[in-house]
This record gives sequence, C-alpha cells and structure tokens, in this order.
Amino acid sequence: MQPPGMRYISTRGMAPRVDFEGALFSGYAPDGGLFMPEELPQLSTETLRQWSTLSYPGLVKELCTLFIGPELIPRDVLNGLIDQAFSRFRHREVVRLSRLRNGLNVLELWHGVTYAFKDLSLCCTAQFLQYFLEKKEKHVTVVVGTSGDTGSAAIESVQGAKNMDIIVLLPKGHCTKIQELQMTTVLRENVHVFGVEGNSDELDEPIKAVFADVAFVKKHNLMSLNSINWSRVLVQMAHHFFAYFQCVPSLDMDPLPRVEVVVPTGAAGNLAAGCIAQKMGLPIRLVVAVNRNDIIHRTVQQGDFSLSEAVEQTLASAMDIQVPYNMERIFWLLSGSNSQVTRALMEQFERTQSVSLPKELHSKSKVPETGWLINNRHLSLTVPDARSLRPRCQHGWVLTRATFVEVADRQGLVVSSHDGETFS
Repeated sequence: MQPPGMRYISTRGMAPRVDFEGALFSGYAPDGGLFMPEELPQLSTETLRQWSTLSYPGLVKELCTLFIGPELIPRDVLNGLIDQAFSRFRHREVVRLSRLRNGLNVLELWHGVTYAFKDLSLCCTAQFLQYFLEKKEKHVTVVVGTSGDTGSAAIESVQGAKNMDIIVLLPKGHCTKIQELQMTTVLRENVHVFGVEGNSDELDEPIKAVFADVAFVKKHNLMSLNSINWSRVLVQMAHHFFAYFQCVPSLDMDPLPRVEVVVPTGAAGNLAAGCIAQKMGLPIRLVVAVNRNDIIHRTVQQGDFSLSEAVEQTLASAMDIQVPYNMERIFWLLSGSNSQVTRALMEQFERTQSVSLPKELHSKSKVPETGWLINNRHLSLTVPDARSLRPRCQHGWVLTRATFVEVADRQGLVVSSHDGETFS
C-alpha cells in the first residue's frame, strides 16, 4: 500500500488535517487560518544541482510532485496538466531572466494571457481544479476579491469551464483601466463580475465572513482562487528557484552563494512562497518592495503589524493593500510552525487592527543572516507625486508599475515630486 501524500494543517491549529485536494478546494481553513504543509521537504545540494538545469515548467513539475501525492494526481497526469497550463504563454520558455546593469536582473513573469505574474500560478491551479472536478463530476463556485491583477488572471484561467462559475468583486475606481476592462469584457456564462464600493481590503471582509460559514460554503460548493489558496503559493515557489538557478553561475561552490530576491508585495503570496523556498534550503535573501501602503515595511522595521488610517491610492494599484493575509503564513513559519502564537497574533489583529510582534518573532523577520525579510528602501510612489513619471523602456520592454517599484528600489531611487530622479 502506498503511504499517504503530503497533509496540510491550518496556521491556527484548530482545523482537521487535509490532503492537497482538500486544501485546493478550500478558502480559509474552518478555524480562519490558512493551510500550510504539515512538513516542508528539505532539499539537498545535490537536488538543487539537478534542478538547476530544468526549464521553468520542469521546476513546477518537481515542486508539485513534492506537495501533491501520486494517489491524488499520478505523476504523468500531473506533468500533462502543467504542460497544458503553460501552453498559451507567449514565450516558449514561459519565464525568462533579463540581465540589466550592476548585477541587477529582472525575472519576466508577464508572458501569460493577461500579462500579470498571477497567470503562472492560476493557470496551473485551474488545471488541478478541472482534473478533480471532472473526475468526481462536481461543480464549484469560485469567489475572488481583487485589487486588479488576480481578478483578470482568475477569470482567464476558468472562463468557459462547465464545472466552475466564478464571481469576481472588484473595487470601483481602484483598479487600472486595462485590468477593469480585462474583467468586465469577458462574455462567458460562467463569469460574473461585480464592481463594489470601497477598496480591496474592505471587499475582502465579507468574503472572509462567507468562508467562515462552513455550512454555507459546503452547501454552495464555494472556494477561492485568491492567494489564500495553497496551490497559488505552491506554484509561485518556482519563481524563486528559477531566479536563483538563472543568477548563480555554478552550483559547485560550498556553501552555495546567496541571491537577493526583491519581491513587489501586495497580499504577500509571492513573498510567502519565497519564505517557504528558503525554508526548504534555497539560499536566497528576500527584500520586500512596497509603495505607501507599507504595513509589511512597518512590520519588518518596527514589529508593528497594524492598519494605517486608510489605503492610499497609488499607480501600483495591485499593491494597494493594507491587510496582506499571507503574512499569517509567514508568521507561522517564523514562529517555528507554532499555531498557538500565530492564532493569538491574528485574532488580536482581527479584533483591534493592530498587533506588536513578540521580540523573538520580530528579530527573525528583520535580520538578513537568519531571517527571511530584510529592510527595504521605503518607496514613495503616489498618484499626486508621479503623474509626470512613467516607466521608460529598459532592454526593449516597458516596466510594469509593480516591477518599477522593485527596480527603483534596487537602483536606489525614491520616486517623488521633489527629487526628480528617473531611470537613465
């Protein structure tokens, strides 16, 4: 008999263990937490060397094999689903690295249908969903709240599917025009898009309340494709492995060299993926790049995980988030998988919108040598300050606003109306 595959537990420790299928079809865990692997595989240097020659899809396959048991999806079927997921990407390599100056590299994650990096994880997640739904002849309704890029990528990944309906809530006036059109011009029977008052954090509140009603969720077969879904985080881990292997000239050194990875951050799903990759043995150092909605910056700098008075609208609208829910996963990792500590932190935050990290937890979040988050240059990219500034072409392409935040950080730029600096 084959041993059971990976099991997943809630960050708050009060929900039953589930397999990958259970985590995939969930939103929040029943206790309000987020699902995480019960154990993280530890990768040897030899495994990293073997993976270093793989394509991006090849890396996704290897990572998914570690977290999806063959009793759920056989390896050959899993490989086929991932190949199908990436079949519509414009670049045959799916992801590539562009080398700029002074050791700066940009990982091109925009070759999907909607040009958002979230195409990468959502196209795979949709394939996994289709596999299980067709196998069991089930139907689900996907509920998504978006600040822009998640909504359009989620719609693209499931539009036309007979066994899935998707409901997307977008904050009116808080998405880019292109993203709004990507969502509102899809004429498919299974796609339902609604503009709502408020910002993306505010629309997340009723969504979380819906998923807290376990009986209602079960009755209506509801699930989420936001990055609360473990599958999203799983696939995004490949970004960090691929970036590392592309940047390091050789893996024959001992110890392996470190690579600094700058992550433009909104809900912190990609950041959580990087933290997990590092915990598994990938020698990267993570830098958080934010705009004026800087709760993660304050958490790292001061241990202050608290809401500001209001979300500030910026040009990087997909990053205009004050409640980065994947920080719960990061707190859980930093605390040594301590569900009691994580639950206490998050329940206090939900009650008071403010929590100070325990001293030990904060020290782990800010020390580069031992932690996963290091101090970033605080960027000022606001609508009033930056009207005359537009990302210029670099090496044949135009920077997106989130990437612009990242590159500006590494180039030592603080974009504001009084410094006048831009790329040269």
